[in-house]
Amino acid sequence: MGYRRDPFAPGEYYHVFSRGIDKRQVYIDERDFERFEKLLYLANDEHGQVNLELLKQVSPKELFSLPRKKPLVAIGAYCLMDNHPHIVMREVTDGGISKFMHKVGTGYTSYFNRKYDRIGNLMVKPFRAKHITDDVYLRHVTQYVHLNPAEIFEPGWKKGVVSDMKKLEQNLTMYAHSSLPDYFVSPTSVPRFQKSILNEEVCDMISSELPPLGTILEEAAMYYAELDKEYEPRPRGRLPRRGN
Repeated sequence: MGYRRDPFAPGEYYHVFSRGIDKRQVYIDERDFERFEKLLYLANDEHGQVNLELLKQVSPKELFSLPRKKPLVAIGAYCLMDNHPHIVMREVTDGGISKFMHKVGTGYTSYFNRKYDRIGNLMVKPFRAKHITDDVYLRHVTQYVHLNPAEIFEPGWKKGVVSDMKKLEQNLTMYAHSSLPDYFVSPTSVPRFQKSILNEEVCDMISSELPPLGTILEEAAMYYAELDKEYEPRPRGRLPRRGN
């Protein structure tokens, strides 16, 4: 049975994450990543379910500019890896995070199962969430999320082994399925369509004092070691009684 340690509260920030069942890949090709990103935009609306036909009928440029009536959450950052997503968000409406994640999860699992001829859940349920308690912590967690793809370029980074930090930072800013590129838009570059996933106000607030990636490698590694514990089996039933 799923569990939720703490209820979500409107106005509060959370790092929401999940992973494929048995650590399986949940994004097999580029279209899978792109479908999930489109859902991050379209599902963030109190109004009904996602119109899946729009995903087939309109271009990315048109899709990421479609109007939405009322957002459920304000997204500040995200990163998609081959077997897990990470999203930093603020709950906007009561129950918004749960509704949003349900819409995203249902829409993506339906797409994935049809495409790969499978049935059943795709990701571990329920999704996990870590409460972000203040603005400084929010900016650090945002960079922890952006550091996820470091394992592709520097497999030893969580052990403190990075051969070329400057090159790693360049690679991270070019990783397509993360919001990091949207935080480093130069005056001459063209903003990505996916930037519409982010809440502009939240993005501006986070970017004002975003810590450099190289300064938080060690604490990011410790943070992810802590998150891994979220998937350890929980004891069921009553705890054994202590002796007299």
